[in-house]
Parts: sequence; C-alpha cells; structure tokens
Amino acid sequence: MARSKVTVIGAGNVGATVAQRIAEAGLADVVLVDIVEGLPQGKGLDLAEAAPVVGHDARVMGTNDYADTTGSDIVVVTSGIARKPGMSRDELLSTNAGIVRSVVEEAVRYSPDAILVIVTNPLDAMCHVAMTASGFPRERVLGMAGVLDSARFRTFIAMELGVSVEDTHAFVLGGHGDTMVPLPRYSTVAGIPITELLPPDRVEALVKRTAGGGAEIVALLKAGSAYYAPAAATFEMVEAILHDRKRVLPCAVLLNGEYGVDGLFVGVPVVLGAGGMERVIEIRLTDDEAAAFQRSAAAVQELVEKL
Repeated sequence: MARSKVTVIGAGNVGATVAQRIAEAGLADVVLVDIVEGLPQGKGLDLAEAAPVVGHDARVMGTNDYADTTGSDIVVVTSGIARKPGMSRDELLSTNAGIVRSVVEEAVRYSPDAILVIVTNPLDAMCHVAMTASGFPRERVLGMAGVLDSARFRTFIAMELGVSVEDTHAFVLGGHGDTMVPLPRYSTVAGIPITELLPPDRVEALVKRTAGGGAEIVALLKAGSAYYAPAAATFEMVEAILHDRKRVLPCAVLLNGEYGVDGLFVGVPVVLGAGGMERVIEIRLTDDEAAAFQRSAAAVQELVEKL
C-alpha cells in the first residue's frame, strides 16, 4: 500500500514542524517546498536523518520545484510573512494574499485532487484567496484556526482548574483573531460545562486570553510567532483526513447559509474525513453568541472586501 503524500508549502518554523510531526507519526511522505533555495532541502535532509533514531520510514524531501509535489493528497499552506510585535493580522493582508495565490496556483496544477489546509494569516481571508486560486469546491479548502484556538482555551481551562488537558474540551467559533467567539457553555471538563466550575469573571478572563493567545506569544518572543501549537493543530486536521476519522473539529470553511452566513470563510465545527469537510455541524446559539458570531463574520467580510 502506497503511503499518502503531503506537501507543506513554506519551510519556516510552522511548516518544518508540521513536516516533522507528519513524518514522525509515519502518517505520510512529506514534501517541503519553499521559494528560498537550500532552505527546504536542508530542513528536509535534517528531518530525514532523524528517522533512524525516531524509528519511521516516511520520506521527507525539500525542494523549490512544485513538480516534486505531484499527486499530493493534502497541501498545507504556511507560506507568508509572520506577524511582528504590534502588527495586526490585517497588515499582513496584501503581501500574504499575493504569496498564497501564487503558491496555490502552482500546487493545484500538480495535485488537482488535493485537499488544501490553509494556515497563513489573516487566516479567513487567505482561505478565500486559496479557494479562488484553486477553483476547488468548499469541501477541499479548509482553514486551520479553530483547532489551535480551542487548544489554547483548553490549556487555560486546565491551568485554571488544575486538571488534565485531556479532560478539557473547548468550543470556539468565528474568525481567527480578536473577534473569535469562544462558547463557555459548550466548553467542558469531563462533560461538565466550565460555567458550572468557574465564576463568570474567570470564564471571561480565559475567553479574553484565548482571543489574544497568538499576540501574547508574539509579544513574548519579540521576533517570530507561535509554531509548536499551530503545527500540532495542523497535524490533527491532516491526520483526521488521511485516516478518514470523521473527527469533529472547528475549522474555517465557506459557509453557504449555515449560521446565517453566506459566502464567507468562518470557523465552525465540521466533520473531517477523507473527503475533507464532510459536513458542517450547526448548533443553536443564544442571542449574545449569535451577535458575537455575526460581528466575527463582519470582520472577515471587511478583510475580503479589502482584497
């Protein structure tokens, strides 16, 4: 049985760490692509040389040539400029739109049946760019944000309550960034809503910290942004698709009327399997939650209009 093939575009911290996780899990052969000559080749070789120690036989190669990506099952897009301290996600917009457009056009030429997982920020807007550039149906264009935002929320819940992260579940809707909508009443510890375990002001503090999670790390690092957790979150999506696991994960997908939103990429819970996004799970929102979700969608709309 041939191993699956995943192309990761962008050999920076996020891309290289995604490649490492996929290879070390023995999940797929990985092709790391970057515009910089030598960078993907060097990281690819370094990752390949770790294989005997880690104990996997997945192939990892780095290249500047998209012909090497032919027949990929999944293409992960991480390329673009990263956020600097004090920079909003929106300031990345025009530069990264140009980069994402060109890399997606190249990748889909060689892998017309691939599923695209977009990681580049501003995430929701970059999904639009990728969809337009690829001409793919909405099932095959997914944005990675909700898994990361949920992981951050779960981390903070576990820290706050002194419990295992494994028993925490978090529910985050909406755009990736300041307008995201964490839903505390659906966020649980071993099935118990956190609203039963924490006073409202603590819940609110965790919600706020989750929305600013990326910025908090950017401010601490001074140079660079988060990559361990984003890479882990991307891996979880890739694994769900390649193993056809039907995982229910929050992803940015194009909504066609779900949640009262039409024609925009916004984060919602979806079933992920071999076909990519297999269905959107729609839940009833309270008036407050619905209003917050609409604000989030409006923020995405604004970015898309700027494009």
